[in-house]
Amino acid sequence: MGQAIGPVAQATLNVVSTPQTVLSQKFNITDNFFALNNSEDESAIIEEEARMEKAEAIDRYFREYDMPLEGTGMKMVLEAEKNEIDWRLLPAIAVRESTGGKHACKRATYNSFGWGSCKINFKSNEEAIETVARNLGGNNPNTDHHYAGKNTKEILQKYNPPSIVKHYADQVMRIMGVIGETDIIITTGATA
Repeated sequence: MGQAIGPVAQATLNVVSTPQTVLSQKFNITDNFFALNNSEDESAIIEEEARMEKAEAIDRYFREYDMPLEGTGMKMVLEAEKNEIDWRLLPAIAVRESTGGKHACKRATYNSFGWGSCKINFKSNEEAIETVARNLGGNNPNTDHHYAGKNTKEILQKYNPPSIVKHYADQVMRIMGVIGETDIIITTGATA
């Protein structure tokens, strides 16, 4: 093109080039937004698939041994996540304490965990799962001094001390191992 003549020609060039730059920046922002959302969506899908696998592993174990708590797997997984405890802890305690609800506390309703020495009633299995998970996760101010900040074995040793049942923690942890691996890994089929 020709030579710019004075400030008017320069202003015209700026007006033409500025919208292109802004438009280009908008496309980049939009592309980054969609890439970020797709990554978050993929992560959420993988997380939900892992959650479903864990719930199915629990329910499969209960089903295999004809245990009444079959169908509570997802509730146990969600409460474990919420309270930051191992996803296999609640079902394993229920198996050890009551054979998965077959021999639940006789003097207390819906208490398949032996919670409170079988002296505490619950309105449902779901309420029992929520209560026991909250306590074991150290999220009940009345019992957090027993459970907060402890690993699984330490939680179990507080739940039923070795002085009462010598190998309780080891027994529950063996059941946990039979229910499933610590981590369930879901792959997407995409390769890096």
